[in-house]
Amino acid sequence: MLGLILFNLFISDLKDGTECTLSKFADTKLRGVIDRPDGYTAIQKDLHKLEKWEMGKLIKFNEGKCQVLHLGEEYPFDPLLIESKTPATVVLMLSSPEAEVLAKACDALYKFASKGDENKVTLLGLGALEHLHKLISHGDPIVRRNAIMVFGIMASNHDVKKLLRELDVTNPLISQLAPEGDVVIHEFATLCLAHMAVEYTTKVKIFEQGGLEPLIRLLGSPDPDVQKNSLECIYLLVQELSDLHVETLAVLGNCLGDVHTLQLIQQTGGLKKLLSLLGVSTVPNIQKNAAKAITKAAYDSEIRKILNEEEVEKCLLNLLETVNDEVKIAASQAISAMCENVKSKRELGLQGIPQLIQLLSSDNEEVKEAAVTALASLTAASYSNASAVIEAEGIEPLVHTLSAQRDRAIASAVTVLTNLATQESFRISIQSQGIMSALAEPLHSSNSQVQSKAAFAVAAFGCDAVARTELRNAGGLGPLVELLHSKNDEVRRNACWAVMVCASDELTAVELCSLGALDILEEINLSTKRKNRFSEAALEKLLDNNLSQKYSRLGYLSSSNIITNGFYDCGQMKPGVKFLSLEELSMQELTDRRAIIFINAKPQEDLAGEKAHDSPPASKIGSKEKARKGKGKKEEEKAKEVQEEINLENAVWLPPSDFILMDYIKDASKTILPLTTTREQVVALAQFVADRMGGSIERDKLHDFSWELHISEIEFELKCNIVPIGKIKKGTFYHRALLFKVIADRIGIGCTLVRGKYNRAWNEVKLVDDSPKRAGLLLPPQEYIVDLMFEPGFLIKQGSAKADRYKCI
Repeated sequence: MLGLILFNLFISDLKDGTECTLSKFADTKLRGVIDRPDGYTAIQKDLHKLEKWEMGKLIKFNEGKCQVLHLGEEYPFDPLLIESKTPATVVLMLSSPEAEVLAKACDALYKFASKGDENKVTLLGLGALEHLHKLISHGDPIVRRNAIMVFGIMASNHDVKKLLRELDVTNPLISQLAPEGDVVIHEFATLCLAHMAVEYTTKVKIFEQGGLEPLIRLLGSPDPDVQKNSLECIYLLVQELSDLHVETLAVLGNCLGDVHTLQLIQQTGGLKKLLSLLGVSTVPNIQKNAAKAITKAAYDSEIRKILNEEEVEKCLLNLLETVNDEVKIAASQAISAMCENVKSKRELGLQGIPQLIQLLSSDNEEVKEAAVTALASLTAASYSNASAVIEAEGIEPLVHTLSAQRDRAIASAVTVLTNLATQESFRISIQSQGIMSALAEPLHSSNSQVQSKAAFAVAAFGCDAVARTELRNAGGLGPLVELLHSKNDEVRRNACWAVMVCASDELTAVELCSLGALDILEEINLSTKRKNRFSEAALEKLLDNNLSQKYSRLGYLSSSNIITNGFYDCGQMKPGVKFLSLEELSMQELTDRRAIIFINAKPQEDLAGEKAHDSPPASKIGSKEKARKGKGKKEEEKAKEVQEEINLENAVWLPPSDFILMDYIKDASKTILPLTTTREQVVALAQFVADRMGGSIERDKLHDFSWELHISEIEFELKCNIVPIGKIKKGTFYHRALLFKVIADRIGIGCTLVRGKYNRAWNEVKLVDDSPKRAGLLLPPQEYIVDLMFEPGFLIKQGSAKADRYKCI
């Protein structure tokens, strides 16, 4: 019972698409009315469909049991079942006008020819090929299919191939290779063409009649026999060296793009033949198209492995030596693609790098681009190849390539130099060639890839102070800051990275801030979409190396923020107001606004050296040295005279020197540093600062301490809003806290500087309390606020009520 059910399921689609009535059970019956001529056609079409169905299901109808049942009064002719046992009779049947007879005859001849080469010769002698030639274009698909099957099986015979060439069957066969055609026709048509393609004239005809393209398309056929026959035919087309290879190699890249197909080509020796063409051919088009085919194929890892096994690297290196620019370009591109294979990368680097370096001097911009792109691939994560670039003296031409006309060439050149910079010795060599000056131009580029690579290179080379100075002098900081505005995530990220690296020294950090880098970075960090891992670090680095602006913006300096010469306190920065440089502030007219407190304790010899570097008159240096010899009021008067002379006579503004602060630091070093504990040093320094700033003040009389008038008198005396901190003799909270921080940083006492409201400021220190009697127990440090106003030297525990009263009014 189960067998019957399964059989019925198996034949359930038997009647799909039939026009006549079809009955199925133990026997299958096809019924149709033939009362007019088209009745014959309907039944015949259904018979053809049944024949296709049996081929698809891989079963056979029992022709011995087939009968024709005639119902009706008139029937023109009783069907005649023809049975022949000789091939001659079947060949005669090829002249029949009936499609059914032709189909059966062709099928019989196919079976006969499949049995051996002698049968093929027999059919050749009976003239079967001439009749079959007419049938390969027959209107009936079954007749056409069966005729082509006979051709495919017979074409292996030498004499048959000779006659097929005389009959010129190539064009009719090529016309049957349409993608929507019958798979069986594809199989035997390609088989016939493959047998015939061993002869040169047939190859020419296949090319001239456009046979290569459909053969290439059939490589994607689902039928493995079609793929095999098409591949064999294509392989045979390149067996002879001729101009035909130009077109062959141009389309052969389609074959190489598939791993399975390439493996077949390798197994049949076709890949070795293709590569041999590169070794012996001198035709540029052949060389170019072969290299392009390799480039297209090499993007697959398995294919790269196969190409490496066939030693494709030797062929590509030979192509770099040709005189044709198009061949050099194609070879360089193929080298880039093959670099994804580690073995190929190593082999290509040993011999190819010197040749590629030479191509950087080419007048052809496209050649230069292809060569430097190959170098970028070769030097990526490869120390040996990077060393080869150095040995080939490639740094100078690479730096020159940064001014190339093509954006990709510039981006690739930057990439190569950045790859080399991973080795410190290589980085130093590159810096000696003026890399930072050369990067200024790519930073101005409108191409996002060039912008990204250039910013990344600045980050790679900017770790050296000399390199940062070079970039600053070349005007490269401006375009770098502009890249922070980029909408491209990679460009913006690399620009933040470069800013973070360049902000490592104060001069560069100050200029970056003046160009607006701080404002842009703050804006970026407020956006969750634009913020990146370098933007926050860049902002922090800029502030840490521009303490004047950090203190103005944040009101806080940590113990690791060491105040250096040039620092100034201009008060809390208001939102939306530009932070002015000290030089810009010095040009403002004298006002009643808050004075700018300035720190400049340069030693005398350093100050003289700096002035000499800025080219002031020699007399000014001498006068300043004389002024330094005095003390007290006399010293202040001489310093004032020198400063006035400088401000009046020099076009370049120079910050005033604070000789009194120098003495403060010297005296503090002598008296405070010898103390044994940090606590003692902090207390002593607090008392030292308070003594120089007006002494202790009773809390109830703080409002009577007229420090504002004193500061105004100093400003009027200097005719400037900038006041050196050493000139202040009556200072309040923020003056004393700043002086404490300055001296503490110089003598090695760690402390913070915190700005409060209403002119309050204070210093925080961490001290370890005295250990209890139990030896070996180390207590954690405690935070204290240093009293500089009411009880100088008293340490107020952080968080206490007294600490809060000190910080607030």
